[in-house]
Amino acid sequence: MTPLNSHGLRFAFGTLTALPVRVSRWDRGTARAGMLCAPAAGLVVGLLAAVPGVLLLLGGAGPLAAAVASAALPAALTRGLHLDGLADTADGLGSARPAEDALRIMKQSDIGPFGVITLVFVLLAQVAALFELYGRGWADGALGTVAAAVTARLALTLASRRGVPPARPEGLGAAVAGTVPPGGAAAVACAVVACCAAAGALLGHGGALHHALAALAGLLAAQVMLRHCVRRFGGVTGDVFGALEETAATAALLVLATG
Repeated sequence: MTPLNSHGLRFAFGTLTALPVRVSRWDRGTARAGMLCAPAAGLVVGLLAAVPGVLLLLGGAGPLAAAVASAALPAALTRGLHLDGLADTADGLGSARPAEDALRIMKQSDIGPFGVITLVFVLLAQVAALFELYGRGWADGALGTVAAAVTARLALTLASRRGVPPARPEGLGAAVAGTVPPGGAAAVACAVVACCAAAGALLGHGGALHHALAALAGLLAAQVMLRHCVRRFGGVTGDVFGALEETAATAALLVLATG
């Protein structure tokens, strides 16, 4: 592992999780490596989130308790950072204000009605989808949890590609916006979707296609959100990245819960 890749991993885990990792470099090269490593952070978060769900299910607690545990732990592992970003982005978009005013609303510490409503329905959707998956068995629930977490962080890799501007001159959005070359983003995306398909194949006939489609659906939903945010705010911010992560995870889970 090269020093840059090592610092990139630290950057990915230090900025996208609450795990005790010290980020020792904060430059554009490290940010690029970190965002290319973002799915690895999602893999660790997904695996950790699947553990209590599987243990509860095998212990007889039922799929609802397992679903709540697997939905709650990622929030704990990020100190609610991505959910906070989702709520702030919803408030900014819902305000229908010009970009400057909307960005000012997003920086406020409180959460408005649009943010609250969005959080409630997104978390309900995630729990409902995980309930369906754990109802099929512990393997479906665990693989769904991991696939959603990896897809969610992959959406951040794609949102950091060149051509996507930052909405502010400071913050996480400015640090990572435009750092990832399109070819690198595409290569990571192909690798992650292929890994999701391979994991889904373990569940039997149709599992590979189902998990690949779920990952693609999550990325598509995040891309639609990204385009809208860039159009409304003029670029991306740390809050927008949180919204993209939650959007991709929720869309992937909903696709996995169907069919």
